[in-house]
Amino acid sequence: MAQQTQSYGAKDMTVLEGLEPVRKRPGMYIGSTGPSGLHHLVWEVVDNSVDEAMAGFCTRIEVTILPDGGCRVADDGRGIPTDLHPVHKISGVEIALTKLHGGGKFGGDGYKVSGGLHGVGVSVVNALSSRLVVEVDRAGKHHVMEFAKGGVPQGKLIVTGEAPRGRTGTTVTFWPDETVFETVEFSARTILERFQMMAFLNKGLEIRFADQRPGHATAEPVVYRYAGGIVDFVKHVNASKEPLFSRVGYLEQVEEDQEVEVAFQWNTGYQTDGLHSFANGINTVEGGSHEEGFKAALTTVVNKYARAKNLLKEKDPNFQGEDIREGLTGIISVRLRDPQFEGQTKAKLGNTSMKTLVQKATNEKLNDWLEEHPTEANKVVKKALAAAQARQAARKARDVIRNKTLLDGAGMPDKLKDCSAKDRAERELFIVEGDSAGGSAVDARDPRTQAILPIRGKILNVERARIDRMLKNLEIQALISAIGAGVGEEFDVDKRRYDKVIAMCDADVDGSHIRTLLLTFFFRQMKPLVEAGCVYIAQPPLYSTEVGREKVYLKDDAARARFLAERPGHRKDFSRLKGLGEMDSDELHVTTMDPGHRTLLQVTVEQAALADEVMSILMGDDVESRKQFIVTNAGDVRFLDI
Repeated sequence: MAQQTQSYGAKDMTVLEGLEPVRKRPGMYIGSTGPSGLHHLVWEVVDNSVDEAMAGFCTRIEVTILPDGGCRVADDGRGIPTDLHPVHKISGVEIALTKLHGGGKFGGDGYKVSGGLHGVGVSVVNALSSRLVVEVDRAGKHHVMEFAKGGVPQGKLIVTGEAPRGRTGTTVTFWPDETVFETVEFSARTILERFQMMAFLNKGLEIRFADQRPGHATAEPVVYRYAGGIVDFVKHVNASKEPLFSRVGYLEQVEEDQEVEVAFQWNTGYQTDGLHSFANGINTVEGGSHEEGFKAALTTVVNKYARAKNLLKEKDPNFQGEDIREGLTGIISVRLRDPQFEGQTKAKLGNTSMKTLVQKATNEKLNDWLEEHPTEANKVVKKALAAAQARQAARKARDVIRNKTLLDGAGMPDKLKDCSAKDRAERELFIVEGDSAGGSAVDARDPRTQAILPIRGKILNVERARIDRMLKNLEIQALISAIGAGVGEEFDVDKRRYDKVIAMCDADVDGSHIRTLLLTFFFRQMKPLVEAGCVYIAQPPLYSTEVGREKVYLKDDAARARFLAERPGHRKDFSRLKGLGEMDSDELHVTTMDPGHRTLLQVTVEQAALADEVMSILMGDDVESRKQFIVTNAGDVRFLDI
C-alpha cells in the first residue's frame, strides 16, 4: 500500500504480556516444534519486513542462512523504534523483542495494514532462540541489542556508531534453540518457495536469499523481484499449462483502509480450483469473504455478457460458477486495516466489507475488461459452454454411481474387502496395485481396522480428463464408492468412511506412476481429504538382511548406507525385496501394514498454488516443462510437497 504514515515511534506500540508462555507451549504460537514450526520463525521475522514494504517504506529484504546454521534477516525499512516508550520506559526494540503482543499493529499509527501473527511475531522468535541479535539503523545511528537463550536481554539497547551512509532498517539474526525444536536444520527449498510467493504479492519488492552453510553454498544469491506482481504470479502458475489466450487480465480497486487486486487467465485445462487468495500477504487457503465476492461477481458478469452478446440463448440455463471457473487461474490479493481471520492458522478471511469491495470491483471492472477484449471474452464463454455440457453429462454419470449404490445395498465395490470397526478413527483403506498384491494384503491385514481395495492397472489421469469422462472410469468409480464422501464440488470430508487412505504401490517406476495418478486424483477431486491429513503413502522397504537371527528391513539405499555405516563389520547379504504381490503375507504385514513397524508418509498441501503448479507440470500435456522439472528436482525428494 502506497499510503505512508507520518509518525511511528515507541508511543505507537502497545504491550499486552511477557514471554514465558511461549517456552512452555511453543506449539500454540508456531504450530509445532517440527520443521514447519522452525521455518515459522523465519516467516515471522520476514513478515515484519514485508509489513514495512506494504506500508511503503521497504524495498529490499535480504535473508542469509549463516555457516553455523543461524538466520539473518535484513531490511531497508524504517527500523524498529529505538526511543523510550512513554509508559513502560524501555525502548521500542525491547518491547518488540520481549513483550508478547507488543508492537505497532494494535491501533496505533504504526501500520495501516500488516500480516504479522497478531503482533506476537518477533518476540516469539526471541523466546525460542538460543541467541538473538537485533541491529537497528535509525535517525543516523546504528543500535544493537543482544538476547540470550529464551529471550533474556544481555543489557540495554546501545548505540555503536553511525548508521552506514544514512541507512535505515532492521537486521535480526537468530539461532533456533536445539532444546525446543526437533531439528534446527533450515530447508533452503521451503524458504525459497515462500519468498517467491511473497515477492509476487508485493510488486517491485526485492527478496534476496543466500545459504552459506557448508555444502549448501551457492555462488550467487537467489533474487526474486516481480515488476508485474500478481500478473507475473498468474503467468508463473500457468507456465506449465496451455493458456486460452496470451493476455493476463488485471483489475484493482483502492478505498480508504482496504484495497483489492485480482489477476486472471484461463487455460485449456479442466480444473475448477485454480483460485488462490491472500489477505495482507497471508495465504488464505480456505478462502473467505474476498473469494466469495469474486466468485459471485464472476458468475454474474460472465452470464450477463454471454446473454448480451447472444452467446447464451434465451432457452439456455445460466452458467454455474464451476462452468465459468473451469481452467481459470486467478490470484486475489487484498489488504485491509483490521483483518478478521477464522481459526488460529489464518486460513479464512471473515471481513464482510471485503466481500462487498471485491464484488463491486469485479462487477464493474471485469465487465469493462470483457467488453474491451472481445476475442478473449468469446473464448471464455465457449469454454464455459463446453464445461456446462460436461457438467450435465457428469451429473448423469454421478446418478448412475448413486443408483448402483442404492441397488447394491451397502453400495461398496465388489472387490473391496472392508473392515469391521465402526469407529472411523480406527478404519484404514489400503489402495493396492493389482489383484495379486491385493490378495497378499487381504491375508496380511488386520480385518477389524484395515480395508483393502485393489485397483487394476493405471487409473485415468484426471489432469487431462473432464469430470464426465473421469466418472465413467471403473477404477475411479470404485475409489469414490469406497471412500463414500462424494467427489469434486460435492465432496464432503465429514462423510468419509476411513480416517486413513493409504496408497500402497510398488517401489518401481510403474508403482511411482500409479501413486502419482492417485495423488493427482485426490488433489483435484477430493482436496479436503488431503487438507484434513487423511491421505498417506505406504513405504514398503527395498532391502532385508539378517542381524543374528532377526530379519531387518531397510526402506531404501540411504537406509542401507546408514545401516552399513553403523555396522561396518556386517557381512550378511542384502536381499532386494520383490514387488508387494511377491511378498508373503507375513512379510507384507511386518514391513508395510503393521502400525507398530510400518512407515507412512502423510501427504499435505501447505501451499496450494505451488502444488497446483507441480501437479500441472507432472501430469499435464507440456512435455518440455515436465522434463525440465524432473531434471531440476531429481536430487530433491521433497518436490512433491509430501
